[in-house]
Amino acid sequence: MSVTDSPAARLQALFEGHRLTPTQRRIAHSMVRRAADVPFLSSVELAELAGVSQPSVTRFAVALGFDGYPALRRHLREVAPAEPAADAGSVNEYQQAVEAEIENLRHLAEALADTGPVQRAGRLLAASRPLPVLGLRAAAAQAHGFAYFAAKVHPDVRLLNEGGTMVQDRIDAAVRAGATALLCFALPRHPREVVDTLAHAKEAGLTVVTVADSAFAPVAKVSDLLLPAAVGTGLAFDTACAPMLLGRVLLEAMCDDLPEAQSRLEEFDAKAAARGLFVD
Repeated sequence: MSVTDSPAARLQALFEGHRLTPTQRRIAHSMVRRAADVPFLSSVELAELAGVSQPSVTRFAVALGFDGYPALRRHLREVAPAEPAADAGSVNEYQQAVEAEIENLRHLAEALADTGPVQRAGRLLAASRPLPVLGLRAAAAQAHGFAYFAAKVHPDVRLLNEGGTMVQDRIDAAVRAGATALLCFALPRHPREVVDTLAHAKEAGLTVVTVADSAFAPVAKVSDLLLPAAVGTGLAFDTACAPMLLGRVLLEAMCDDLPEAQSRLEEFDAKAAARGLFVD
């Protein structure tokens, strides 16, 4: 039995595309772990397995588009029948999460066959002096990683990874200093503050380039150029390999439009060697 044909994989496919709450993700996570048994569990038994209340199981079924848990269980008996015991342990939820991310990367590779959007984004980011990079909450790590590397080739990168009343002030300051574009990483769950901040950036005259988990994410309406890269939802917390890789692709595209990028990298390497910065 292949990974993609397993009961766990069929369950995972059922959950994909649904934005679940943390409690609902716990239920989904428990179901994947017990994929062979779960089509035959009552709502009370599933609630005990996941450590949640029985009403939470009912709300979970409704969130997936079913009338209630009985309808979900009937569906599960059709799409995820029990497998022989010898096969039940051949695939686990960690492998499922990896397989899902591999699939997300395949979709990203297919999307990048059209290089136009990324190249346009690279030109916009390279031309913005300074370049503000926004990422709040779950997306803060993506923004920080991009800004760290971008600062090696771009003369003025300004990381905006903390919200609050100051973030719009910092955007205004960047505009006064000459910024023309803003890069945003927006990942689930989408904070309202990100949408409000991007709306302010557009009102201030910035062109907003956004990396988001979907073309239909809430930030789409306040973005001038949105580049989608799906996140994995198989674990308790999202995995974001595809958005991270897309960020690196954007760095490459930006470097292509920065004539001084190579010389800046060579200068950094020379200084790093002189300082003994790296052990390798």
